[in-house]
Amino acid sequence: METQKSALFTRDFTLVVIGQIISLFGNAILHFALPLYLLRETGSIALFGAVNACSFLPMILMGPIGGTAADRVNKGRIMVGLDFLTAGLTVCYALLWGKAPLVPLVIVTLMLLYAIAGAYQPAVQASLPLLLSPDRLTQGNAVINMVSTLANLLGPALGGVIFGLWGLSPILAVGGACFFCSAVMELFIRIPQVKRPRTAGVLATVKGDLGESWQYITQERPVFLWVTLVLSAFNLLLSAVMIVGIPAIVAQVLNMSDAHMGLTQAAMGLGGLLGGLLAGAFGARLSPRHGPFCLLVCSLLAAGMGLAVLPGVPAALSYRVITAAALLAMSAAMLFTVVLLSLVQAQVPGQLLGKVIACIQAVANCASPLGQAAYGVLFERLPPWTVLLGAAALSALVALGSRRIFQALETV
Repeated sequence: METQKSALFTRDFTLVVIGQIISLFGNAILHFALPLYLLRETGSIALFGAVNACSFLPMILMGPIGGTAADRVNKGRIMVGLDFLTAGLTVCYALLWGKAPLVPLVIVTLMLLYAIAGAYQPAVQASLPLLLSPDRLTQGNAVINMVSTLANLLGPALGGVIFGLWGLSPILAVGGACFFCSAVMELFIRIPQVKRPRTAGVLATVKGDLGESWQYITQERPVFLWVTLVLSAFNLLLSAVMIVGIPAIVAQVLNMSDAHMGLTQAAMGLGGLLGGLLAGAFGARLSPRHGPFCLLVCSLLAAGMGLAVLPGVPAALSYRVITAAALLAMSAAMLFTVVLLSLVQAQVPGQLLGKVIACIQAVANCASPLGQAAYGVLFERLPPWTVLLGAAALSALVALGSRRIFQALETV
């Protein structure tokens, strides 16, 4: 096993990567098209922000549950079951489309899609230490994150063209087919599993496991709690403004086409791919001390977006600046994510890994729905440049204030 794990692209890791490519592409094309369809049909940025906020809540709730399952259930079976479930959900949406009210249907579908994604990703992340040797973890995480961003590159790019030419129907067909094919492929993945006996009911077991992981974060490694709070603040201030602001500005303020919107989202995916390549190239030379710098770069790029939409700036120039800034911001964010995730995987005991990752992600993401709902209202009531510059200034303060916290992460 050790000889097999010493290589990066082992048989099972390669199957995980291919399954991720197919499944995440299906996710990306649906997550792009459904909110954009709602925005085009209603024209309300506030509703767009509220729907995004509602969609994120199930992912936050399901993340810790998925982490608990990843530490107790065969991780390959989790991936297979959830991909089949998502394929079925896509079919249900297609059958109800045009028969059920639009807004509730989109909200429920997106909530279920994000809930499944929240339960799915801890299984993938917790499987890497079982498939790769410790010296390959950073590269493995870089590959998985590059796959995610590649899907986010291709999904919106193709989705924007398909949606603009033929509407939503082919999007649903492609998404459902991706999930079904991914589930079939994942049937052949072999992930080592150490069974942990369950002495109580399901709910009691979940509660006990989450309590165990929370105790580890708050008492044994409290620096993880501080990092989580920094991430939560950053999600509230900056991630949320980009999630709501970029589509709203491109589609509503600049009046760009669906294809332009797809290209901007694809640029963000390309930026994430670039960040993953950089993380894989630099590997061990990256350290947590680089974290605040990456966050500060994201803040400065958000400020550049704000300047790009000042009154009098031509729409074409604004679009180019926003797209370029989004690409670079995603590069910095992905570089930061890979480094932090690799460090957590290296320091957390294997029996806690899935739960700890899920808890960190859940708490860090808790603020995002609130930020998305708030920014949806702010973008309708205030000039977009004021919202972007304000968010950039506050997030820059968070980045600068987090330097000591990230330095403490280097102490095992």
